[in-house]
Amino acid sequence: MRPVSLYFHVPFCRSRCGYCSFYSGCDLALREPYTAALVRAVGTAPLAGHEIQTIYFGGGTPTLLGAGLKTVLEAVRRRWPVADNAEITTEANPGTVTRSLLEALRGAGFNRISFGLQDCEDEMLQLLGRRHTAAECEAAVAMAKAAGFENISVDFMLATPGQTPEKAARLAEYGLSLGVPHLSSYLLKIEEGTPFARCGMAARCPDEDTAADCYLAYYHTLEKAGWRHYEISNAAQPGYESRHNTVYWQLGEYLGIGPGAASYYGGRRFRFAEAMTEFMAAKEIWKLPLDDGPGGDWEEALMLALRLAEGLTPARAAQYGQDYA
Repeated sequence: MRPVSLYFHVPFCRSRCGYCSFYSGCDLALREPYTAALVRAVGTAPLAGHEIQTIYFGGGTPTLLGAGLKTVLEAVRRRWPVADNAEITTEANPGTVTRSLLEALRGAGFNRISFGLQDCEDEMLQLLGRRHTAAECEAAVAMAKAAGFENISVDFMLATPGQTPEKAARLAEYGLSLGVPHLSSYLLKIEEGTPFARCGMAARCPDEDTAADCYLAYYHTLEKAGWRHYEISNAAQPGYESRHNTVYWQLGEYLGIGPGAASYYGGRRFRFAEAMTEFMAAKEIWKLPLDDGPGGDWEEALMLALRLAEGLTPARAAQYGQDYA
């Protein structure tokens, strides 16, 4: 059976961060009907003859679905065979998880969790609009470990207001101190239409050269500790690289479900519009996706391969009739 991955977009948040440009912030009262819509989408998805290799719930704050996450995962297992070693991830906000929720997720089959911490200083977290403290993230990581999660990732932001290379290195050291095997980090980008753009936050952020120095200082610190900087925005202890994200970079097939979610399947790219009401009301959900045209050509494969430390392998190039041996 052909391997395929699933992504579920869960666009609920208790509050919207000033930098966020993702489709999120939907009414929490819609969680139950939205869960039902995801289950309908799974039941009618145009996939046959596949085995699910990775499943990822992103957001938003997916854990706000609570028991709905288990409901959707059970629907997936009814619909398709799921590999015994499948990587099943949910993102989580450190300030919204409890020990009982984490234990329920682990019991339901989730084996990887990604916490969006963003920084290690409470003052910066407040500026970024995060609703948690660094201490709450440390507690969330500890609870996840106690609940049986070994594969834990933490997200950080680089090039935040006032950050220096020295501060970026300390952020990496803090990440190492958490005792998790995977760290993601993203350069803060001020997107048009966000509160940060409207208030002129870009003027408080490092210039491009300083941002690059912050990036290098951060990853140099991780590499000195024996970590592998395997992708532009990700580093891990050996064996803990994100399998789901690697599917994207290696042009594996995946189906994105939910408003704003994108897919690459059968050589084509398509996506759902950022329209929660339309998604939930649709009787034939799979007539909704917008066709973004063909994907997976040589140029795209080359571009995506450059995100990875391994780059473009000769075997990968040969799949496109290119000889780089």
